[in-house]
Amino acid sequence: MSGLRPARAVAAFDSASAMLRSTAAALQGRDFPHLGRGRLPAAAVRATALLPGSARRTVYSLAGGAGGVPTGRLGDLDVEEVAGWVVSHYPQRRYPAVAIGSSNGAAVHLYTALGIPWLPQTLLVTVRHARADPDDAHRALEFGAQVAAPLLAANPQVSVHHMHDPNQDRLMVRWMTYLRLKRLALGAAYERFLTDHLAPGGTVLVVRDRSSWPVTRVADRQVFQFGARGGATADEYLRGGPRVSAFLHRHGVTRDRWDPPAPNTETAEAEWGLASQLADDVHRWAAAHGHPVRELVLDEPDELSGPVADLYRRWYAGRGLPTDRLLVESFVLHDPIAALRSARVPYWTLFPVRPSLDRARGWLGSTGPYQDTALLLFSHGVDSIGLARPGDWRDVLGQARLLGVDAHRFPVDFPAFARYGPALRRDRPHWPLPDEPLPLSVLDDVDAALTASRRRPES
Repeated sequence: MSGLRPARAVAAFDSASAMLRSTAAALQGRDFPHLGRGRLPAAAVRATALLPGSARRTVYSLAGGAGGVPTGRLGDLDVEEVAGWVVSHYPQRRYPAVAIGSSNGAAVHLYTALGIPWLPQTLLVTVRHARADPDDAHRALEFGAQVAAPLLAANPQVSVHHMHDPNQDRLMVRWMTYLRLKRLALGAAYERFLTDHLAPGGTVLVVRDRSSWPVTRVADRQVFQFGARGGATADEYLRGGPRVSAFLHRHGVTRDRWDPPAPNTETAEAEWGLASQLADDVHRWAAAHGHPVRELVLDEPDELSGPVADLYRRWYAGRGLPTDRLLVESFVLHDPIAALRSARVPYWTLFPVRPSLDRARGWLGSTGPYQDTALLLFSHGVDSIGLARPGDWRDVLGQARLLGVDAHRFPVDFPAFARYGPALRRDRPHWPLPDEPLPLSVLDDVDAALTASRRRPES
Protein backbone atom coordinates (compact mmCIF):
# COMPACT_ATOMS: atom_id res chain seq x y z
CA MET A 1 0.00 0.00 0.00
CA SER A 2 1.52 3.33 -1.03
CA GLY A 3 -0.68 5.62 1.07
CA LEU A 4 -0.80 6.03 4.83
CA ARG A 5 -4.23 5.19 6.22
CA PRO A 6 -5.76 8.10 8.18
CA ALA A 7 -6.77 5.84 11.07
CA ARG A 8 -3.12 4.79 11.35
CA ALA A 9 -1.68 8.29 10.97
CA VAL A 10 -3.94 10.33 13.26
CA ALA A 11 -3.15 9.88 16.95
CA ALA A 12 -6.06 8.25 18.77
CA PHE A 13 -5.28 9.70 22.21
CA ASP A 14 -5.37 13.36 21.18
CA SER A 15 -8.04 15.93 22.00
CA ALA A 16 -9.21 16.40 18.40
CA SER A 17 -9.55 12.73 17.50
CA ALA A 18 -11.20 11.85 20.81
CA MET A 19 -13.64 14.76 20.54
CA LEU A 20 -14.40 13.84 16.93
CA ARG A 21 -15.32 10.32 18.05
CA SER A 22 -17.33 11.51 21.05
CA THR A 23 -19.31 14.04 18.99
CA ALA A 24 -20.09 11.40 16.37
CA ALA A 25 -21.13 8.93 19.08
CA ALA A 26 -23.38 11.53 20.72
CA LEU A 27 -25.17 12.28 17.43
CA GLN A 28 -26.02 8.57 17.31
CA GLY A 29 -27.15 8.46 20.95
CA ARG A 30 -24.18 6.31 22.00
CA ASP A 31 -21.96 6.48 25.05
CA PHE A 32 -18.24 7.20 24.81
CA PRO A 33 -16.46 4.64 27.05
CA HIS A 34 -12.68 3.95 26.92
CA LEU A 35 -12.22 6.92 24.58
CA GLY A 36 -14.27 5.18 21.91
CA ARG A 37 -11.46 2.76 21.09
CA GLY A 38 -12.99 -0.68 21.65
CA ARG A 39 -12.75 -3.27 24.39
CA LEU A 40 -9.40 -4.84 23.53
CA PRO A 41 -7.32 -1.64 23.96
CA ALA A 42 -9.33 -0.91 27.12
CA ALA A 43 -8.47 -4.33 28.56
CA ALA A 44 -4.77 -3.76 27.84
CA VAL A 45 -4.86 -0.38 29.59
CA ARG A 46 -6.73 -1.85 32.56
CA ALA A 47 -4.07 -4.55 32.94
CA THR A 48 -1.40 -1.94 33.70
CA ALA A 49 -3.00 -1.56 37.15
CA LEU A 50 -1.06 -4.68 38.12
CA LEU A 51 2.29 -2.93 37.55
CA PRO A 52 4.22 -0.66 39.94
CA GLY A 53 4.30 3.06 39.14
CA SER A 54 7.67 3.10 37.34
CA ALA A 55 6.66 0.16 35.16
CA ARG A 56 3.29 1.79 34.35
CA ARG A 57 5.15 4.89 33.16
CA THR A 58 7.50 2.83 31.02
CA VAL A 59 4.70 0.84 29.39
CA TYR A 60 2.67 3.99 28.75
CA SER A 61 5.66 5.74 27.18
CA LEU A 62 6.72 2.79 25.01
CA ALA A 63 3.17 2.06 23.87
CA GLY A 64 2.76 5.68 22.83
CA GLY A 65 6.00 5.63 20.87
CA ALA A 66 5.06 2.38 19.13
CA GLY A 67 1.89 4.07 17.86
CA GLY A 68 3.86 6.79 16.09
CA VAL A 69 4.22 6.90 12.30
CA PRO A 70 7.62 5.73 10.98
CA THR A 71 9.63 8.69 9.71
CA GLY A 72 9.80 7.35 6.16
CA ARG A 73 6.00 7.24 5.82
CA LEU A 74 5.08 10.89 6.45
CA GLY A 75 5.31 11.82 2.78
CA ASP A 76 2.65 9.18 2.08
CA LEU A 77 0.03 11.00 4.13
CA ASP A 78 -2.78 12.61 2.11
CA VAL A 79 -4.65 15.13 4.25
CA GLU A 80 -7.64 15.04 1.89
CA GLU A 81 -7.98 11.35 2.69
CA VAL A 82 -7.77 12.33 6.35
CA ALA A 83 -10.60 14.85 5.84
CA GLY A 84 -12.69 12.14 4.20
CA TRP A 85 -12.01 9.90 7.18
CA VAL A 86 -13.12 12.71 9.53
CA VAL A 87 -16.49 13.23 7.85
CA SER A 88 -17.10 9.48 7.60
CA HIS A 89 -17.64 9.38 11.37
CA TYR A 90 -20.98 11.21 11.14
CA PRO A 91 -24.52 10.00 10.38
CA GLN A 92 -25.43 10.81 6.78
CA ARG A 93 -28.28 13.26 7.28
CA ARG A 94 -29.02 16.98 7.07
CA TYR A 95 -28.03 19.24 9.97
CA PRO A 96 -29.21 22.73 10.92
CA ALA A 97 -25.56 23.74 11.40
CA VAL A 98 -22.06 22.36 11.09
CA ALA A 99 -19.27 23.48 13.41
CA ILE A 100 -15.69 23.85 12.17
CA GLY A 101 -12.54 24.84 14.00
CA SER A 102 -10.85 24.52 17.37
CA SER A 103 -10.99 21.49 19.64
CA ASN A 104 -12.95 22.07 22.83
CA GLY A 105 -14.52 19.63 25.30
CA ALA A 106 -17.25 22.01 26.43
CA ALA A 107 -18.12 22.61 22.78
CA VAL A 108 -18.69 18.86 22.34
CA HIS A 109 -21.55 19.15 24.84
CA LEU A 110 -22.82 22.20 22.94
CA TYR A 111 -22.79 20.24 19.65
CA THR A 112 -24.63 17.40 21.38
CA ALA A 113 -27.31 19.77 22.66
CA LEU A 114 -27.70 21.33 19.20
CA GLY A 115 -27.52 17.99 17.34
CA ILE A 116 -24.73 19.13 15.01
CA PRO A 117 -21.39 17.70 13.84
CA TRP A 118 -17.94 19.27 14.25
CA LEU A 119 -15.06 19.22 11.76
CA PRO A 120 -11.66 19.86 13.38
CA GLN A 121 -9.02 22.15 11.96
CA THR A 122 -6.19 20.50 13.90
CA LEU A 123 -5.25 16.83 14.04
CA LEU A 124 -2.21 15.25 15.68
CA VAL A 125 0.24 13.01 13.85
CA THR A 126 2.98 11.52 16.03
CA VAL A 127 6.29 10.38 14.60
CA ARG A 128 8.23 7.48 16.07
CA HIS A 129 11.89 7.99 16.98
CA ALA A 130 14.60 6.42 19.12
CA ARG A 131 14.78 7.37 22.78
CA ALA A 132 15.44 11.10 23.10
CA ASP A 133 16.23 13.57 25.86
CA PRO A 134 12.91 15.37 26.52
CA ASP A 135 14.80 18.46 27.72
CA ASP A 136 16.85 18.89 24.51
CA ALA A 137 14.63 21.26 22.59
CA HIS A 138 17.20 22.09 19.90
CA ARG A 139 17.55 18.47 18.86
CA ALA A 140 13.77 18.10 18.92
CA LEU A 141 13.42 21.05 16.53
CA GLU A 142 16.04 19.60 14.16
CA PHE A 143 14.33 16.22 14.06
CA GLY A 144 10.90 17.77 13.47
CA ALA A 145 12.19 19.96 10.65
CA GLN A 146 13.76 16.94 8.94
CA VAL A 147 10.80 14.56 9.13
CA ALA A 148 8.03 17.09 8.41
CA ALA A 149 9.51 18.31 5.12
CA PRO A 150 8.08 15.46 2.96
CA LEU A 151 4.65 15.85 4.61
CA LEU A 152 4.59 19.58 3.89
CA ALA A 153 5.72 19.05 0.31
CA ALA A 154 2.90 16.55 -0.30
CA ASN A 155 0.20 18.61 1.46
CA PRO A 156 0.26 22.35 0.70
CA GLN A 157 -3.14 22.82 2.35
CA VAL A 158 -1.83 22.38 5.93
CA SER A 159 0.66 23.95 8.28
CA VAL A 160 2.68 21.96 10.81
CA HIS A 161 2.88 23.04 14.43
CA HIS A 162 5.59 20.91 16.04
CA MET A 163 4.78 20.96 19.76
CA HIS A 164 7.40 19.83 22.27
CA ASP A 165 6.34 19.83 25.93
CA PRO A 166 8.89 18.33 28.37
CA ASN A 167 6.56 19.08 31.28
CA GLN A 168 3.15 17.50 30.64
CA ASP A 169 4.17 15.22 27.72
CA ARG A 170 7.49 14.20 29.28
CA LEU A 171 6.84 10.47 29.00
CA MET A 172 5.69 10.61 25.40
CA VAL A 173 8.28 12.92 23.84
CA ARG A 174 11.02 10.47 24.78
CA TRP A 175 9.78 8.22 21.97
CA MET A 176 7.71 10.37 19.62
CA THR A 177 7.43 13.80 18.05
CA TYR A 178 4.13 15.70 18.08
CA LEU A 179 3.21 17.26 14.73
CA ARG A 180 -0.11 19.05 14.79
CA LEU A 181 -1.51 19.64 11.32
CA LYS A 182 -3.69 22.70 10.89
CA ARG A 183 -5.92 22.77 7.82
CA LEU A 184 -5.66 26.14 6.02
CA ALA A 185 -8.60 25.62 3.63
CA LEU A 186 -11.79 23.57 3.65
CA GLY A 187 -10.71 21.27 0.86
CA ALA A 188 -12.86 18.91 -1.20
CA ALA A 189 -14.03 16.53 1.54
CA TYR A 190 -15.13 19.23 3.99
CA GLU A 191 -16.81 21.23 1.21
CA ARG A 192 -18.64 18.14 -0.01
CA PHE A 193 -19.83 17.39 3.52
CA LEU A 194 -21.17 20.93 3.90
CA THR A 195 -22.90 20.75 0.51
CA ASP A 196 -24.47 17.35 1.16
CA HIS A 197 -25.35 17.61 4.85
CA LEU A 198 -25.98 21.25 5.73
CA ALA A 199 -29.70 22.00 5.61
CA PRO A 200 -30.88 24.74 3.21
CA GLY A 201 -30.02 28.04 4.87
CA GLY A 202 -28.11 26.16 7.57
CA THR A 203 -25.39 27.87 9.59
CA VAL A 204 -21.66 27.24 9.57
CA LEU A 205 -20.41 27.74 13.12
CA VAL A 206 -16.72 28.69 13.29
CA VAL A 207 -15.21 27.85 16.69
CA ARG A 208 -12.35 30.31 17.01
CA ASP A 209 -10.09 29.82 20.02
CA ARG A 210 -7.68 32.78 20.05
CA SER A 211 -5.12 30.97 22.23
CA SER A 212 -1.61 31.76 20.98
CA TRP A 213 1.98 30.87 21.88
CA PRO A 214 5.49 32.17 21.08
CA VAL A 215 7.06 29.93 18.42
CA THR A 216 10.17 29.55 16.29
CA ARG A 217 9.60 29.67 12.54
CA VAL A 218 11.15 26.57 10.94
CA ALA A 219 9.81 26.75 7.38
CA ASP A 220 7.12 28.57 5.42
CA ARG A 221 4.35 26.42 6.93
CA GLN A 222 6.10 24.97 9.97
CA VAL A 223 6.70 26.32 13.47
CA PHE A 224 8.24 24.86 16.61
CA GLN A 225 6.30 25.41 19.85
CA PHE A 226 8.14 24.74 23.09
CA GLY A 227 5.63 24.08 25.86
CA ALA A 228 1.86 24.10 25.78
CA ARG A 229 -1.29 25.20 27.56
CA GLY A 230 -1.62 23.64 30.98
CA GLY A 231 -0.05 24.14 34.39
CA ALA A 232 3.01 26.19 33.42
CA THR A 233 3.16 29.55 31.66
CA ALA A 234 4.88 30.29 28.36
CA ASP A 235 7.32 32.49 30.27
CA GLU A 236 8.28 29.59 32.55
CA TYR A 237 8.94 27.32 29.58
CA LEU A 238 11.06 29.94 27.85
CA ARG A 239 12.81 31.70 30.76
CA GLY A 240 12.51 29.38 33.74
CA GLY A 241 11.57 30.09 37.34
CA PRO A 242 11.40 28.39 40.74
CA ARG A 243 8.79 25.85 39.65
CA VAL A 244 10.83 24.89 36.57
CA SER A 245 13.99 24.47 38.61
CA ALA A 246 12.21 22.28 41.16
CA PHE A 247 10.63 20.19 38.40
CA LEU A 248 13.93 19.57 36.62
CA HIS A 249 15.69 18.66 39.85
CA ARG A 250 12.92 16.17 40.68
CA HIS A 251 13.71 14.45 37.39
CA GLY A 252 17.46 14.35 37.96
CA VAL A 253 18.33 17.25 35.65
CA THR A 254 21.16 19.39 37.02
CA ARG A 255 20.36 22.65 35.25
CA ASP A 256 17.72 25.08 36.53
CA ARG A 257 15.87 25.93 33.32
CA TRP A 258 15.29 24.77 29.79
CA ASP A 259 17.23 26.20 26.85
CA PRO A 260 14.73 26.26 23.95
CA PRO A 261 15.28 27.86 20.54
CA ALA A 262 14.47 31.56 20.74
CA PRO A 263 10.94 32.30 19.53
CA ASN A 264 10.68 34.83 16.71
CA THR A 265 6.91 35.07 16.20
CA GLU A 266 3.59 34.16 17.83
CA THR A 267 0.97 31.93 16.25
CA ALA A 268 -2.19 30.02 17.12
CA GLU A 269 -1.44 27.60 19.96
CA ALA A 270 -0.69 24.17 18.53
CA GLU A 271 -3.47 22.11 20.08
CA TRP A 272 -6.25 24.60 20.78
CA GLY A 273 -5.76 27.78 18.74
CA LEU A 274 -7.41 28.43 15.37
CA ALA A 275 -5.27 29.42 12.39
CA SER A 276 -7.35 32.12 10.74
CA GLN A 277 -6.86 30.96 7.15
CA LEU A 278 -9.47 28.24 7.61
CA ALA A 279 -12.03 30.72 8.97
CA ASP A 280 -11.42 32.95 5.95
CA ASP A 281 -12.07 30.03 3.62
CA VAL A 282 -15.26 29.13 5.49
CA HIS A 283 -16.56 32.67 4.94
CA ARG A 284 -15.64 32.41 1.24
CA TRP A 285 -17.48 29.11 0.78
CA ALA A 286 -20.53 30.21 2.78
CA ALA A 287 -20.90 33.45 0.82
CA ALA A 288 -20.74 31.54 -2.45
CA HIS A 289 -23.35 28.98 -1.33
CA GLY A 290 -25.79 31.21 0.55
CA HIS A 291 -25.15 30.03 4.11
CA PRO A 292 -24.77 32.28 7.15
CA VAL A 293 -21.61 32.03 9.25
CA ARG A 294 -21.58 32.47 13.00
CA GLU A 295 -18.42 32.60 15.11
CA LEU A 296 -18.00 31.35 18.66
CA VAL A 297 -14.92 33.22 19.90
CA LEU A 298 -12.90 32.04 22.90
CA ASP A 299 -9.84 33.50 24.58
CA GLU A 300 -8.82 30.15 26.08
CA PRO A 301 -10.16 26.59 25.95
CA ASP A 302 -12.07 26.16 29.20
CA GLU A 303 -13.58 29.65 29.03
CA LEU A 304 -16.61 27.97 27.40
CA SER A 305 -17.11 25.44 30.19
CA GLY A 306 -19.15 27.60 32.57
CA PRO A 307 -21.56 28.94 29.93
CA VAL A 308 -22.22 25.43 28.57
CA ALA A 309 -22.73 24.02 32.07
CA ASP A 310 -25.23 26.78 32.86
CA LEU A 311 -27.00 26.10 29.55
CA TYR A 312 -27.38 22.42 30.47
CA ARG A 313 -28.69 23.30 33.91
CA ARG A 314 -31.43 25.45 32.39
CA TRP A 315 -32.16 22.70 29.84
CA TYR A 316 -32.56 20.12 32.61
CA ALA A 317 -34.82 22.43 34.58
CA GLY A 318 -37.03 22.92 31.53
CA ARG A 319 -37.32 19.15 31.14
CA GLY A 320 -38.17 18.60 34.81
CA LEU A 321 -34.86 16.86 35.58
CA PRO A 322 -32.60 17.34 38.61
CA THR A 323 -30.34 20.38 38.38
CA ASP A 324 -27.99 19.75 41.31
CA ARG A 325 -25.82 16.97 39.82
CA LEU A 326 -22.43 18.09 38.47
CA LEU A 327 -19.89 16.15 36.39
CA VAL A 328 -16.41 17.69 36.17
CA GLU A 329 -14.60 16.26 33.14
CA SER A 330 -10.90 16.30 32.31
CA PHE A 331 -9.29 16.63 28.85
CA VAL A 332 -10.40 13.58 26.82
CA LEU A 333 -12.22 11.94 29.74
CA HIS A 334 -15.75 13.04 28.88
CA ASP A 335 -19.01 11.52 27.68
CA PRO A 336 -21.87 13.68 26.36
CA ILE A 337 -24.54 10.96 26.32
CA ALA A 338 -23.61 9.66 29.78
CA ALA A 339 -24.04 13.20 31.11
CA LEU A 340 -27.50 13.47 29.54
CA ARG A 341 -28.65 10.06 30.76
CA SER A 342 -27.50 10.77 34.31
CA ALA A 343 -28.84 14.36 34.30
CA ARG A 344 -25.38 15.57 35.24
CA VAL A 345 -24.41 19.11 34.33
CA PRO A 346 -21.13 18.75 32.37
CA TYR A 347 -18.27 21.09 33.26
CA TRP A 348 -15.18 20.37 31.13
CA THR A 349 -11.66 21.19 32.30
CA LEU A 350 -8.63 21.44 30.03
CA PHE A 351 -6.34 19.36 32.27
CA PRO A 352 -6.09 18.66 36.02
CA VAL A 353 -3.98 21.79 36.51
CA ARG A 354 -4.16 24.88 38.73
CA PRO A 355 -5.41 27.33 36.05
CA SER A 356 -8.36 25.03 35.24
CA LEU A 357 -9.05 24.53 38.94
CA ASP A 358 -9.02 28.29 39.52
CA ARG A 359 -11.45 28.83 36.64
CA ALA A 360 -13.77 26.16 38.02
CA ARG A 361 -13.63 27.85 41.44
CA GLY A 362 -14.57 31.19 39.87
CA TRP A 363 -17.47 29.65 37.98
CA LEU A 364 -18.81 27.84 41.06
CA GLY A 365 -18.80 31.14 42.90
CA SER A 366 -21.10 32.62 40.24
CA THR A 367 -23.69 29.83 40.10
CA GLY A 368 -26.01 28.00 42.44
CA PRO A 369 -24.64 25.14 44.58
CA TYR A 370 -24.49 21.49 43.50
CA GLN A 371 -25.38 18.73 45.93
CA ASP A 372 -23.85 15.77 44.07
CA THR A 373 -20.54 16.21 42.25
CA ALA A 374 -18.63 13.54 40.32
CA LEU A 375 -15.07 14.07 39.13
CA LEU A 376 -12.97 12.63 36.29
CA LEU A 377 -9.20 13.27 36.23
CA PHE A 378 -6.88 12.65 33.29
CA SER A 379 -3.53 11.02 34.15
CA HIS A 380 -0.49 11.90 32.05
CA GLY A 381 2.04 10.11 34.26
CA VAL A 382 4.08 13.11 35.45
CA ASP A 383 4.14 15.23 38.60
CA SER A 384 4.15 18.22 36.28
CA ILE A 385 4.35 21.93 36.97
CA GLY A 386 0.96 23.22 38.09
CA LEU A 387 -0.61 19.79 38.61
CA ALA A 388 -3.82 19.86 40.69
CA ARG A 389 -4.25 16.62 42.61
CA PRO A 390 -7.53 14.95 43.69
CA GLY A 391 -7.35 16.62 47.11
CA ASP A 392 -6.98 20.04 45.50
CA TRP A 393 -10.13 19.46 43.44
CA ARG A 394 -12.06 18.25 46.45
CA ASP A 395 -11.06 21.39 48.35
CA VAL A 396 -12.90 23.38 45.68
CA LEU A 397 -15.71 20.99 44.76
CA GLY A 398 -16.54 19.67 48.22
CA GLN A 399 -17.15 15.96 48.67
CA ALA A 400 -16.77 15.12 44.99
CA ARG A 401 -16.79 11.44 44.10
CA LEU A 402 -13.96 10.25 41.90
CA LEU A 403 -15.33 8.20 38.98
CA GLY A 404 -12.90 5.52 37.82
CA VAL A 405 -9.93 7.35 39.35
CA ASP A 406 -7.54 5.91 41.94
CA ALA A 407 -6.48 8.94 43.99
CA HIS A 408 -3.44 7.13 45.38
CA ARG A 409 -2.06 6.33 41.90
CA PHE A 410 -2.83 9.65 40.21
CA PRO A 411 -1.23 10.97 37.96
CA VAL A 412 0.04 7.51 36.97
CA ASP A 413 -3.48 6.03 36.95
CA PHE A 414 -3.68 5.04 33.27
CA PRO A 415 -6.36 2.35 33.88
CA ALA A 416 -8.73 5.26 34.51
CA PHE A 417 -8.96 5.57 30.71
CA ALA A 418 -10.78 2.22 30.73
CA ARG A 419 -12.59 2.59 34.07
CA TYR A 420 -14.34 5.93 33.57
CA GLY A 421 -16.94 4.52 31.14
CA PRO A 422 -18.20 1.74 33.45
CA ALA A 423 -18.12 4.20 36.35
CA LEU A 424 -20.37 6.60 34.43
CA ARG A 425 -22.75 3.76 33.57
CA ARG A 426 -23.02 2.79 37.26
CA ASP A 427 -23.68 6.43 38.11
CA ARG A 428 -26.81 6.64 35.94
CA PRO A 429 -30.43 7.05 37.02
CA HIS A 430 -31.17 6.38 33.30
CA TRP A 431 -33.10 9.51 32.41
CA PRO A 432 -34.41 9.50 28.83
CA LEU A 433 -32.52 11.42 26.16
CA PRO A 434 -34.17 14.65 25.00
CA ASP A 435 -36.75 14.34 22.24
CA GLU A 436 -35.42 17.34 20.32
CA PRO A 437 -32.13 19.24 20.21
CA LEU A 438 -31.92 22.80 21.41
CA PRO A 439 -32.43 25.58 18.83
CA LEU A 440 -29.41 27.47 17.47
CA SER A 441 -30.74 30.60 19.20
CA VAL A 442 -29.22 29.33 22.48
CA LEU A 443 -25.88 30.44 21.04
CA ASP A 444 -27.01 33.97 21.91
CA ASP A 445 -27.16 32.92 25.57
CA VAL A 446 -23.71 31.32 25.34
CA ASP A 447 -22.21 34.46 23.80
CA ALA A 448 -23.82 36.63 26.48
CA ALA A 449 -22.46 34.36 29.22
CA LEU A 450 -18.96 34.51 27.72
CA THR A 451 -19.12 38.30 27.70
CA ALA A 452 -20.31 38.38 31.31
CA SER A 453 -17.59 35.98 32.47
CA ARG A 454 -14.89 38.16 30.91
CA ARG A 455 -16.17 41.13 32.90
CA ARG A 456 -16.30 39.17 36.17
CA PRO A 457 -13.24 39.71 38.39
CA GLU A 458 -11.13 36.59 38.95
CA SER A 459 -11.39 34.92 42.34
